Amino acid sequence: GLASGSHRGEILMRAKIRQIRQEAEGINSYILEAAEGGLMPAFAPGAHIDVQLNAGLARSYSLVNDPAVRGSYEIAVHLAPDSRGGSRFIHEEWRVGQEIEISEPKNNFPMVEDAAHTVLIAGGIGVTPMLPMIARLERLGRSWELHYVAASPDRAAYLDRLEKFDQAQVLFDGVPGGKRLDLAAVCAAAPADAHLYCCGPTGMLDAFVAI
Repeated sequence: GLASGSHRGEILMRAKIRQIRQEAEGINSYILEAAEGGLMPAFAPGAHIDVQLNAGLARSYSLVNDPAVRGSYEIAVHLAPDSRGGSRFIHEEWRVGQEIEISEPKNNFPMVEDAAHTVLIAGGIGVTPMLPMIARLERLGRSWELHYVAASPDRAAYLDRLEKFDQAQVLFDGVPGGKRLDLAAVCAAAPADAHLYCCGPTGMLDAFVAI
């Protein structure tokens, strides 16, 4: 089994770090597999896992991989300049082959799979939960669009996975001649029966909620 203990009544599982890759400036991806082999617990798009760090510290990270991939999980961790220990610990301490403890997937950001159209809006590292949503929508043959804004190309993760989709618009608002995301226009242009999802910095979320 995958269960190795509990934390405040929660079942934790042991995972092994299979791969570490730099996805963008300050952003690493981590491929995690079950320490004892076998499949990982299933998850739906929008789910996250809690990762146990040192001294009882835990942080939540969105699952990035296609939910149809059952042999591993992928998370991406942005090294925050003001990190209080979570992202800095992972970037500095985690190594390939190391075993860590994670929770089973939890989902506070579920996606409606049968919406007529889905609009995804992402800022920076907020693109991570959108990738499994896109994978699932593509598998279902559903209509979707993505609006992804980052400071610059070298600070934008997963561009290589998005460039094949014409309906994925990427903007860079921190470079000369760059464009800001017109959130109000994106929302206004969405069909009345569309479902909209937004993940990004606090300012973006506040603006989204206010529309």
